[in-house]
Amino acid sequence: MKLKTSQRLDALRNTMSEAQVAAIYIPSSDPHLSEYLPEYWQGRAWLSGFHGSAGSLLITDSFAGLWTDSRYWTQAYSDLKGSGFVLMKAGAPEIPGPIDWVRENLAPGSVISMDGQLMSLAQLDAWHDLKQHGWVIDDSMDLLNTIWLDRPALPNQPVYEHKAPFAQRSRQENIRQLRDSMRSLGANWHLLSSLDDIAWLFNLRGADVSYNPVFLAHALVSLDEVRLYVSLAKIDQALSEALRDEGIQLRNYTDLAADLRQLNAEQTLLVDPQRVTAGTLGMAPHVKTIRAANPTQLAKALKTEGEVNHIRAAMRTDGAALCEFLAWFDAHVNQQAITELDVDRRLIEARSRGEGFVSPSFGTIAAFGPNGAMPHYQATIESHSQIEGNGLLLIDSGGQYLGGTTDITRVIPVGRVSEQEKHDYTLVLKGMIALSCARFPEGVTGQQLDVLARQPLWDAGLEFGHGTGHGVGYFLNVHEGPQSISWRGRGGPGVPMQVGMVTSNEPGLYRDGKWGIRIENLIVVVPAEETEFGRFLKFETLTLCPIDTRCILKELLTASEINWLNTYHDQVRESLAPLVQGDTLQWLTHRTAHID
Repeated sequence: MKLKTSQRLDALRNTMSEAQVAAIYIPSSDPHLSEYLPEYWQGRAWLSGFHGSAGSLLITDSFAGLWTDSRYWTQAYSDLKGSGFVLMKAGAPEIPGPIDWVRENLAPGSVISMDGQLMSLAQLDAWHDLKQHGWVIDDSMDLLNTIWLDRPALPNQPVYEHKAPFAQRSRQENIRQLRDSMRSLGANWHLLSSLDDIAWLFNLRGADVSYNPVFLAHALVSLDEVRLYVSLAKIDQALSEALRDEGIQLRNYTDLAADLRQLNAEQTLLVDPQRVTAGTLGMAPHVKTIRAANPTQLAKALKTEGEVNHIRAAMRTDGAALCEFLAWFDAHVNQQAITELDVDRRLIEARSRGEGFVSPSFGTIAAFGPNGAMPHYQATIESHSQIEGNGLLLIDSGGQYLGGTTDITRVIPVGRVSEQEKHDYTLVLKGMIALSCARFPEGVTGQQLDVLARQPLWDAGLEFGHGTGHGVGYFLNVHEGPQSISWRGRGGPGVPMQVGMVTSNEPGLYRDGKWGIRIENLIVVVPAEETEFGRFLKFETLTLCPIDTRCILKELLTASEINWLNTYHDQVRESLAPLVQGDTLQWLTHRTAHID
């Protein structure tokens, strides 16, 4: 029997009572700790009705809370109405995290249940701290599965090769580089569960996860052996033979547990505590582990010059598609009915005509007026706005191309734009330009650079709640590490920015109930110069699309900022003009005209 939404929480509480569990913790996760989840593992969304990409649940017999960060507070408040869940604003000073909530509200001896298959080693270590004070942590049960009667099946899409010319590094080169790192760490074996690391290592791609060209798999690599654990039905005979010819053993996805149990107890296993779940490692409790970041994280972040050249080409293709859409939009807005869903549909149509296009790189954010104040707003058939009258339209979108992954945000004026909207827009633009122009010595991290993008906003007493920049994959996940640009980064000194790292540059400003502004380009770290004081780096802007000048208060820009914008628009026009024609070319020429 299929349960109605209103029945799910009660059914789970009945199951908890039968299992003598005081509380259950449900993260947004899967056994690969992915950001975007196959439907099979979207239990948090199924149970609560909140469909944002980040959040966790804690449920007792009298309390049900959803923790999510400031990007989703407005959306969560709306999604949770009538669900029985309360919004816990993660990061707000007065709101305890789930662990602290347990300390404050449940007596020692209470049993806290969670599925260890969905908990990273680092996450479970934090929960196990409660054990020292008398609480019981049981990570052996998937209680949600007992009531999720119509749970979707696991995805089973084909796996395919990412081939030359787009694949610039061979599988053997990647494996050899990984083994060098393993030797330096003293590891005999390395377990990989993160899907983008596995896809990169083997030059393989798939479609098991929306927007990310990856497939469900684990991998075990030793100094003389390579095993790939994947549903064998996903790999055709030709690819299977090619992998075996290169010494890569194909094992069924479910064979990992038995192989982990058979590892030599005297050997060491390298695991990334942020990217391997406790449940997966629990299959090999006898093995000595070395806990460190997957070496593939940094290796795939450092794009080669050949890869960057392909990304530049993908940016031209993507920019031409965006210009086609924006020219159409400017010509028809306030002349015919256009909704936020129309924006998404037409963007996908324009991109799909581009060479090498595979899919969107994430769900398009087309947010008009007050909807733009929700940084990760998603229009749906049930809830979306018509774009008409006066206001700002925020469009955050991207594409997966065989030669790269794109991510761009632009804000488009509709009708009359107020002075306050222009003021906010210009401050955001100033921050984006400041980061674009940064020059810095080797060793500087994204955390240290973040202030450049925020200073114009801070000077006005303004701030935004998300990071300024995230790493971007090469025909891989639109969000990847290890680098980021955010003063709110996780503990530690951060990862230095290095040549070849592709990162977003996206400061923003959000006024609840009014509007949202975010301007985003992708940038790549390139050499700047070498002086007696060391080697200096800078950013090259990769994204090619006009930045709307109708929202600018020119008096707030310096001469150097205006010069940067004019120079950028010259580059956009020269790069994209050969790829467009007719009304789109006329629009491009007009939108890239210099400002005084």
